Amino acid sequence: MSMKQLKDFLSQRQPGLMDATGRYAVLVPLVEWQGEVSLLYEVRAEGLRRQPGEVCFPGGRMEPGEQPQDCALRETWEELGISSSHIAILGQLDFLVYRANFILYPVLAWVDSKGVEEMVYNQDEVARTFLVPLAHLRTHPPLEYSYTLMPQTDDRFPYELIGIPRDYRWPPGGETVPVYPWKDKAIWGMTGRITRHVVQLLEQLSQDT
Repeated sequence: MSMKQLKDFLSQRQPGLMDATGRYAVLVPLVEWQGEVSLLYEVRAEGLRRQPGEVCFPGGRMEPGEQPQDCALRETWEELGISSSHIAILGQLDFLVYRANFILYPVLAWVDSKGVEEMVYNQDEVARTFLVPLAHLRTHPPLEYSYTLMPQTDDRFPYELIGIPRDYRWPPGGETVPVYPWKDKAIWGMTGRITRHVVQLLEQLSQDT
């Protein structure tokens, strides 16, 4: 292996999240509805194994060779029955890295009202949908809750091999969870973080214009 071969190899490679267990994408749908621009959310079906009944955006795991916007469009069609002909991609938002070592790409899009009117969602995955006006989100900041993430090891961890004591003081981590109450549901977790990010971008846009 030569230095040139290594340089050429790296120049053609797109850096990603080291040790990532998966790549996911979601569509963040903006909809003009009844005179207001709103965000469209899903409520996950109760029969799902993971996170039943929680609020989310349409999305899922990216297939090999798939780009975030392609995955987001495909998943929106599979979950909500909204075809790409009703969706205008606006751009990618900041991506999120979850502590389970996967990366999530949110894709902001404009969905026309006809797409929402003709929406037929997959009842195996989606219990229902709802819209939240952006004006409400901008005037009602989320509740913010923080918690500590503390590393835990067991007896198999090679303290002696590494050369550190068994009472080694691991530095803790932390996370802040934004929660947006909305009627009978709460928008929180990664969906809440994406929502907060969209609102912050809109605030930045309004200040710059």
